[in-house]
Amino acid sequence: MNTNYLPSGFLPIVVQFVLALGFIVVTMIVTHNIGPSRKGKVKDDPFECGIEVVGDARTPISVKYFLVAILFVLFDVEVIFMYPWAVNFKKLGMFGFVEMVLFMSLLLAGFYYIIRKGVLKWEE
Repeated sequence: MNTNYLPSGFLPIVVQFVLALGFIVVTMIVTHNIGPSRKGKVKDDPFECGIEVVGDARTPISVKYFLVAILFVLFDVEVIFMYPWAVNFKKLGMFGFVEMVLFMSLLLAGFYYIIRKGVLKWEE
């Protein structure tokens, strides 16, 4: 009978997991109890390059900004896929060319959709 699938076969893994978890818990408790804890207005004040805090950091930002940022990252990553294709253009032959034409057509279809939806129009 194969004993590797019995619970006793997993005992070393369980022991290592318990020891690791115990080490983490003990370390957190000990460092919290023996570490210095000075509290005060100056200590708790956020520090930003020596500049005094003015106003609220949670100012509303337009969703258009995030849409443009996400679209930039999306299309930037898509362009990265063109470099390996360009390097291996001769080796890939006609099959690679057809794949790139399909890839570019889907990419341009997405770009056309974005233009038609007016996502890149900043002022409305």
